[in-house]
Amino acid sequence: MATFTITELAREFDITPRAIRFYEDQGLISPSREGPSGRNRVYTARERTHLKLTLRGKRLGLSLADIKSLVDMYDSPKDTAPQLQSFLQVLARHRAALELQREDIEIMLAEISAHEEESQRLLSLATPDEAGTVVK
Repeated sequence: MATFTITELAREFDITPRAIRFYEDQGLISPSREGPSGRNRVYTARERTHLKLTLRGKRLGLSLADIKSLVDMYDSPKDTAPQLQSFLQVLARHRAALELQREDIEIMLAEISAHEEESQRLLSLATPDEAGTVVK
């Protein structure tokens, strides 16, 4: 069975070992321990997959609680109706939040455009003096 060190996973996923330890503290991954006093973390292919799912959820903008639910589903039998319904609920909540953010962004962009247009209009009415400053 393939195993990985924290350094190998950090390099593979382009994250810091500290981030991996954080996900461990959150219960998203749980490596076994080896070496003196259990100092060395050893990650199995299963833990690697959990980390991959965690990072995918993070990229989607999901909360750690939602990510944990998804990771926990990975350990259960697949394709069950309750799991799929739960996943659809997570996605629906996240979609709704993103739609609200998109509306806010569109409003802000419209305001920025209006300010830019007004500034350009005012600038076109101004004339530079000898010192290079703009006067009306």
